[in-house]
Amino acid sequence: MPLFCKKKERPEFYRFFKNVLGFTPRRTDLYHTAFIHRSISAMHEGHRINNERLEYLGDAILGAVVAEFLYKKYPLRGEGFLTEMRSKIVSRKSLGSLARRIGLTELIEHQPGNEGGFKSMGGDAMEALIGAIYIEKGYRFTRKIIVKRLLCTYIDVDTVAQTDWNFKSKLIDWGQKNHHKVTFETVHSFVRNNSSRREYECRVNIDGEPKQSAIEYTIKAAEQLAAEKTYKALQEAGELVVAAEK
Repeated sequence: MPLFCKKKERPEFYRFFKNVLGFTPRRTDLYHTAFIHRSISAMHEGHRINNERLEYLGDAILGAVVAEFLYKKYPLRGEGFLTEMRSKIVSRKSLGSLARRIGLTELIEHQPGNEGGFKSMGGDAMEALIGAIYIEKGYRFTRKIIVKRLLCTYIDVDTVAQTDWNFKSKLIDWGQKNHHKVTFETVHSFVRNNSSRREYECRVNIDGEPKQSAIEYTIKAAEQLAAEKTYKALQEAGELVVAAEK
């Protein structure tokens, strides 16, 4: 049986569920666990009590719901477009932004300090929340919450479709057109204190010279973020403009 955290109720806890999600939770221990960051994990009989297990479950549910939503919304678009759109919507950056907009980040319990290591905290809690809803309410109810209360209320999907996102492809394309060798290197992987999840640091190299690096939970996500940082740095330095004029 999963372990969940029992906490004294806070008024803002119920306000969040009523105003944002439109329902009152019954298994409050389940949702409190969804808001516990790994930095304050408690040990109980050899088990860590934090939101990582719920996050794992919510990630799968969210991916399935968003995939179905996009499949129906864009009946004439191909697999590549649908895959990229889903990646945009469920990315840590997007989920973190959504968590801030709906006030979820204010409910997260975490260790003060070291904020740089908590960059994905909001997105992680968002997925954990979805996992908790699924356990209590089931798939159909959870799908309704995701689509009606989150996607259709807080995310302009058509605007997302027009947003540049695949910076890795853009950077590689720039390199090919301008005779620069762009490569991606996994520098190292590690597990932070109070966490059971492995993270990866990936770096962009241009013509063998190290550029920007980034840390994420998957190599693919870390490469994408490192590519975005590198692309924007080149843009700010005017190197992309110069290359286009050659």
